[in-house]
Amino acid sequence: MRYTFITLFPDLIRPWLEESLIAKALQRGLLSAEVVDLRAFGLGRHRSVDDTPYGGGAGMVIRADVAVAAIESALPADEVILLSPAGRPFTQEVAEELSRKEHLVLLCGRYEGFDARVEAFVTRSLSIGDYVLMGGEVAALAVLEATARLVPGVIGDPMSHREDSFVRGLLDYPHYTRPPEFRGLKVPEVLLSGDHEAVARFRRKEALKRTLELRPELLLRARIGALEAGWLAEMDREG
Repeated sequence: MRYTFITLFPDLIRPWLEESLIAKALQRGLLSAEVVDLRAFGLGRHRSVDDTPYGGGAGMVIRADVAVAAIESALPADEVILLSPAGRPFTQEVAEELSRKEHLVLLCGRYEGFDARVEAFVTRSLSIGDYVLMGGEVAALAVLEATARLVPGVIGDPMSHREDSFVRGLLDYPHYTRPPEFRGLKVPEVLLSGDHEAVARFRRKEALKRTLELRPELLLRARIGALEAGWLAEMDREG
């Protein structure tokens, strides 16, 4: 899996590639990553990348000719992704789809964003939430984190991500570790019982409960069976 980041601030990206599981996956050749400095494609002696907006208004707009030159330097690619608050929501489903690609180009904006004509040269626009950041680098790194962990071999246990939040449309169940009691708060007894079937049932119920309490809208499209639907009905009755 290969990632190419196009950004005006390469040093925001590079440290992220030097730590934790991402760094280990890069060292092992499971991932590869390059950071392209958008200013290298800037114009004139000052490597200008932006200009004032047609029609007036505040801020500066990144030029289409500069951005497209940077994009074309990174091709071929399976996807050229513009990180933008106007993009479609980046979800676990999208992460799973992108994790099966071979090369992602992640285009990080700044200022007022890119000239709208850049959109003709990208395959999709993605947003990580309904808010505005100072630039697209944080969003691009979120895409990296969410997709890279799904690449075989990147995380230690290949089964671990199957119970992640959103995989079945539900939030993940709560996790506990030692000590068994902390300041009067105890680990649920079932988790100490050694009864694997009971543990699995408890975790499924807790995932449903947490989703119902924190993100009930997810239940409208969650993949749940008849047993879980019965548990949900019981939870509703209990209030």
